[in-house]
Amino acid sequence: MRAIWKGAVAFGLVNVPVKVYAATDEHQVPLHQVHRDDGGRIRYRKTCSVCGEEISTDDIVKGYQTDDGRMVVLTDEDLDELPLATEREIAVEEFVPAEQVDPIMLARTYYLEPEKTAAKPYALLREALSTTDRMAVVKVALRQRETMAVLRVRGNVICLQTLLWPDEVREADFPILDADVQVRPQEAKMAASLVESLASDFDPSDFEDSYQAALEALIEAKVTSGRTVSVPSVAGEERAEGGEVVDLLSALQRSVERARDARSGKGGEPAGAADTGTGRSPATAGEPEPAESAPAKKASRRRAS
Repeated sequence: MRAIWKGAVAFGLVNVPVKVYAATDEHQVPLHQVHRDDGGRIRYRKTCSVCGEEISTDDIVKGYQTDDGRMVVLTDEDLDELPLATEREIAVEEFVPAEQVDPIMLARTYYLEPEKTAAKPYALLREALSTTDRMAVVKVALRQRETMAVLRVRGNVICLQTLLWPDEVREADFPILDADVQVRPQEAKMAASLVESLASDFDPSDFEDSYQAALEALIEAKVTSGRTVSVPSVAGEERAEGGEVVDLLSALQRSVERARDARSGKGGEPAGAADTGTGRSPATAGEPEPAESAPAKKASRRRAS
């Protein structure tokens, strides 16, 4: 794994230097948007709504539109000047009972790895959290944004789990929930009986993503039966982000052909029309290729025993 952040956990007078790693990863079959007739990839270009020109990544900044329609342009330099007191520190604010952290506020999870010199204070913090059954509420700046988070123990590792801010959690404002519903004792007993009949210890490995399995089987069947489309390389896409030539040999070959055509009086291809010949299509104008992911909803079911 690759560390995404380095800093230190600070609680009291103790500092624990750590590295932060993403703890989860979603595996999905990448589906692209293509032309039904010939299988060509659908490309998106970033253009300015005012001048209509295609804009490179270097010329794109953030902006905030005011209520009267004016635009506040925020450059990278402007954002870099904003104060982030916790930029390289995971500052412990307090230790709270674990049951008081509402799961709806939990967001992404990260693993904390101690530096070699911090093994002992790391173990000290881990044991303190475990024995007291508490979480440490912290503030941390990840990817230029300050967020609340908690430190909790999972096995022998301390996890950093980011939290939503209170105003980011919506209220369940459904009037029907306030209606006076009468539940008969027999109905409540039957519902409890149903719960008990399906009671079990949770084991995530008992479940599988049946949709993704079926999708992979469908793709494999089409490949095996030859139901694929050969998509030719498209001229003018040999440059990746920043104008870097992806396939130098192909570009040189095109240049030789254009020079030969120019000497013979023929019209050459426009500059930048070299074929990559790499078997893959680079992104254009610094924009990642669009991908239509499989639906987020999982069709989970228990595996046959």
